[in-house]
Amino acid sequence: MELRKIKTRHTEAHLLEGGSGPDLLFLHGAGGITAEDPFLNALASKFHVYAPFLPGYGASEECGEIRDMLDVTLFEWDIAEALGLSKPILVGHSMGGMIAAEMAAVAPNDVEKLALICPAGIWLDDHPIPDLFALLPYELPPLLFHDVEAGTKLMTAGLDLGDPEFLKAYLVQNARQLGMAGKILFPIPDRGLSDRLYRIKAQTTLIWGDSDKLIPPVYAQEFKKLIPNSSLVSIPEASHMVPIEQTEQVVAAIAKLAG
Repeated sequence: MELRKIKTRHTEAHLLEGGSGPDLLFLHGAGGITAEDPFLNALASKFHVYAPFLPGYGASEECGEIRDMLDVTLFEWDIAEALGLSKPILVGHSMGGMIAAEMAAVAPNDVEKLALICPAGIWLDDHPIPDLFALLPYELPPLLFHDVEAGTKLMTAGLDLGDPEFLKAYLVQNARQLGMAGKILFPIPDRGLSDRLYRIKAQTTLIWGDSDKLIPPVYAQEFKKLIPNSSLVSIPEASHMVPIEQTEQVVAAIAKLAG
């Protein structure tokens, strides 16, 4: 995946691009993306992937004009327009799934294929979603991974928190990312999306890890109920980070949707 920049109305946006095949616009979750992301690279084996960074993520500058969910949704549509994309396959994971669903609801005639991977965006009082912003780093792997030990190793790989300069850069980047994510997810990830999902016309595939403890599978059933023409792919031995834990199965589900 290669990094490139494009101009939007409010900011210079950064994105990763790579692969060949049908155009696919991928929207990342709160943890962000990297050029080495194995899921993105697997997608790029079948699609021409465009994966924009939200402001504050990667090398992207923060953007004060992006204040709420509608601003974020329009920001992503501005990127699609700047790239010259027409009805790309739209895929989002977690927070990115929430944004992708909003995009498909706001512009239902511009999205024909939609894949939502354990998306955020709705709230069930009987099944509250943990507050990511209140969690310590060691509390995340049990929520995000089916194999907690492997997930912990993955999340801590390359971290040298004993290096003051590395730690400073790490904390600054983390604060920038959470500042952006907080506009969407804090205090709870409910911005009224459930009232707009009926507008989605796209053929929609919901993809969920069977053991997701961050956004449990009961939410998959709620999304399926609220989105017309939607189907659910449940993947065993996977939690919220199902794109990493079961990459081949997730890519296969998206390829079937695109087919």
